[in-house]
Amino acid sequence: MKQWLAFLFALMFLATIHEGTHALVAAMYDEYDGFHIRPLGFEVTYNTDVIERSGIQWAFISGASNLVTVTMGFVLLLLGGRFARSSTAFMKSGIFYLTLLSLLVDPLNCSIGPFIYGGDADGIAVGLGISRYVVQAVFFSVLLLNRELVALKLFPGYNVQTRHPLFRPWIRSAKRI
Repeated sequence: MKQWLAFLFALMFLATIHEGTHALVAAMYDEYDGFHIRPLGFEVTYNTDVIERSGIQWAFISGASNLVTVTMGFVLLLLGGRFARSSTAFMKSGIFYLTLLSLLVDPLNCSIGPFIYGGDADGIAVGLGISRYVVQAVFFSVLLLNRELVALKLFPGYNVQTRHPLFRPWIRSAKRI
């Protein structure tokens, strides 16, 4: 039960950081309309309708949250050894899940997600004036890199073992060769 609570804590914390960053950046551009709780999560709404959006500010409004959460994942990964030796199992699990989710969720959201529901990749593409597929390709590359970091650094740092092919190293480290 504690593992699930730690996972839910990490997921809620990540969602709050992600959506909160959207709200803060949107407010800086006077685009913030509201914050809503939906059946599948949180959502920030904006003053400008999707069809009328243009300008670099939309790249910042849509992309800053992804940058913040992935950077948070890198920082947590770098500091991971300190958290792996945490005094409480709940804190250790919570930091592990927060690191895992921070590294993988937003890259997945911006690479695969747009095929299903649109999302941040559309706003980034509109803001930068480029194809959404370019944005997706960049985030897919980040997803693959981060997946490898999870397999090579995060899991061993927290003594997590798995046989699942998605979470086993695909690139052999020089030490193993």
